[in-house]
Amino acid sequence: MPVLTRDEAQTRAQLLDVHRYTITLDLTTGDDTFDSTTVIRFTTRTTGDTFVELKPATLRSVTLDGHPLDPEKLVENRLPLPALSEGEHELRVDAAMRYSRTGEGMHRFTDPTDGETYVYTQLFMEDVQRVFAAFDQPDLKAIFELTVTAPDGWTVLANGITTQLPDGRWQAAPTPPISTYLAAIAAGPWHSVRTEHAGIPFGIHCRRSLAPHLDADADEILDVTRQCYDRYHEKFEEPYPFDSYDQAFVPEFNAGAMENPGLVTFRDEFVYRSAVTVTERQTRAMVIAHEMAHMWFGDLVTLRWWDDIWLNESFAEYMGYQTVNEATTRYPDTWIDFGIVRKSWGYDADQRPSTHPVAPDPDAVPDTASALLNFDGISYAKGASALRQLVAWMGEKDFLAGINVHFHRHKFGNATLADFIDNLASVTDRDVHAWAEQWLRTTGVDTLTPKLTGEGTRWDLTVDRTGSRPHRVAAGIYDHALDGSGDLVLRERREIDVPQHEPTHLSGPRPALVVLNDADLTYAKVRLDTHSEEPALRCLSKIPDPLTRAVVWNTLRDMVRDGELEPDAYLQTAHAHLTEESDLAIVQGVLGFARTQIADRYLPTEQRPAALALLTSLAKALIRRTEDGEAPGLRLTAVRALIDSATQPGTLQSWLADGTVHGGPELDHELRWRILGRLAVLGATDEAAIAAELARDPSATGQEGAARCRAALPTPEAKAAAWSRLFDTDDLSNYLFTAVAQGFWQPEQAELVRQYVPRFYPDAIALAARRGPAIAEAAGRYAFPVHAVDADSLHTGEQHLTNDDLTPALRRKLVDQLDDLRRALHVRTLRADA
Repeated sequence: MPVLTRDEAQTRAQLLDVHRYTITLDLTTGDDTFDSTTVIRFTTRTTGDTFVELKPATLRSVTLDGHPLDPEKLVENRLPLPALSEGEHELRVDAAMRYSRTGEGMHRFTDPTDGETYVYTQLFMEDVQRVFAAFDQPDLKAIFELTVTAPDGWTVLANGITTQLPDGRWQAAPTPPISTYLAAIAAGPWHSVRTEHAGIPFGIHCRRSLAPHLDADADEILDVTRQCYDRYHEKFEEPYPFDSYDQAFVPEFNAGAMENPGLVTFRDEFVYRSAVTVTERQTRAMVIAHEMAHMWFGDLVTLRWWDDIWLNESFAEYMGYQTVNEATTRYPDTWIDFGIVRKSWGYDADQRPSTHPVAPDPDAVPDTASALLNFDGISYAKGASALRQLVAWMGEKDFLAGINVHFHRHKFGNATLADFIDNLASVTDRDVHAWAEQWLRTTGVDTLTPKLTGEGTRWDLTVDRTGSRPHRVAAGIYDHALDGSGDLVLRERREIDVPQHEPTHLSGPRPALVVLNDADLTYAKVRLDTHSEEPALRCLSKIPDPLTRAVVWNTLRDMVRDGELEPDAYLQTAHAHLTEESDLAIVQGVLGFARTQIADRYLPTEQRPAALALLTSLAKALIRRTEDGEAPGLRLTAVRALIDSATQPGTLQSWLADGTVHGGPELDHELRWRILGRLAVLGATDEAAIAAELARDPSATGQEGAARCRAALPTPEAKAAAWSRLFDTDDLSNYLFTAVAQGFWQPEQAELVRQYVPRFYPDAIALAARRGPAIAEAAGRYAFPVHAVDADSLHTGEQHLTNDDLTPALRRKLVDQLDDLRRALHVRTLRADA
């Protein structure tokens, strides 16, 4: 199917002004398709040819200025509009469109709990064409008027306030000018909680079966929404530009959320039906703040072409974390979680062959297929880190002043990187253009290493830099406490501009520990000087600031990945210090890396049981530490870690039989499925137990849990059935596909599934071609044989990268997966050689 090229978009933007879409949808015509009628009013500046995009099940009729066009002229997703005269035009398109089960276009979901059906749109990039005809590019903004016919008992939500009409139709208020990918509806028998704030209607919505869980968290969600809304109005001079603010938690959503103006859609896992930790609640708050930031940066001012997607995502990522930190008081420092989780996503992406600049050259994003590949750790985490460094360098006052100039100049329009940098430069004497070239147009991660020279009470601190970017960093200078407790005490924190022209002079004895990027304000890998490495490993939990501890843990993580620190040393450090760690984000991040990377990939197979035993011991120690009930989040994290690392079924079977962890917590649905999944891997449960659990929890999440458990059963028959569900049929939804894939590959079952490693590549290539980018991404991410860490597996994968049938989405995932496999194999090889 043809993808839109940048050249085509530029040509069409020079020809057309699009004024208004009048869209009529009928959602009562059946379970497979819905009716879509679109009227587009536009003007051509000169005579010329162009095309409109749509992907119909049936194209019934097309008229241009009252004259019929031949529907047979539709070629794949393009309908030619030849010989347009200069002036105003009206295009009318009547079609039947297919519902989706992959989270693309108009997704349809029937809740297994109560049989209720819901639909919602996800129109990003090219998926608007699955719902209505459009000139589908971000710089052809228009007003959208939407009317929807829905079944009785449904509520229709849209970008604007909706009104129910007497004949079963719903009318949405016209939008301001927005891009095609931002139009949205969500329809179904929603459970809603509504309020008003600052004169704007606010609403939160979910499936009826989730109503008790949404109601339990409604005050928290709405408080966060109000607090972020108020904080953005303190930062931004432009007021919120839309007539309402609805947040719909929708089923089987591919992303975390989508910034549709006036109707933000979230994956409904954010409506927590089981116990969660405070860091998970903080993540939900951050996503709320992230999507609200898009109302200004992305929706009010939109990129002109997809090479500038970072302008949307990096800005929202930075603002999401910063604003939750500033506006709310119920969560820990969000930048700790960002440092330990999100930045590692960026660091990993930036060291792969698929890396790209935060702001890639326009020629590197020639079409929408290539643009879709840039929604990664670089556009989000690295870009947000770059903006955080920019704020540290130019000051927040000037940064916000430049942002407000940007909003004022381009509101309801489109802008480019050049516009953004010019607007920042207009409010500061700093050379923002040079900064942008060094930070946004380059790839890779700089490495900063402290060097101390001197003796006695006079020491010179310099910083060695591998890379080319300038950095403003804090250097934390730590001493051992004089009381013999083993604590580390901050002597001072020095601001350093890298590269240095003169060394930084320190007075006093040689520090016990020097930590660069102490406040984590820049984006760089950090190394320790030779004198600091031993105190860092021995006294890590004694560092007073959790953000500094996060920086050091990231250093150790990077050293393992780069082959500079033994994986065992990381595990031993985790065992020694996590039982004393007070920050939950650090505990979760370190345990996650230790379990999924070190135990499952970096250590040889024969050493994995010992690693799991150590992690089980650590989890038990954390459980003992939380017996007083004062740290429920830490206890829940420890219980999850023990379940995931268990090598013997006894304790898990006892918990499942009793319905509780001894000493608490009681087992909710999430913990029961987690335990059953681990028992399936260990061969300690069967189909009957899975079916019984599904009868106990027949929800959508229960269906996914059962699919995951069945795929994890260690029998040839279970694996064959799971593989067939993944690759031989196309009836799995995006979430059920992911669940089956997650269950299939298990390190404990390497021999059982070895035959499927070479089968993955041709089967995934064919699947991606049939089912499109969303399933291709899921196949590359979840169905890839990550635990086959050997040279044969790497060679097989590299051979398939030359296959001309690879779709761009799958190719990108395979490139990344194979690079991670190459790194894991390298770490194993270094260990064997040693």
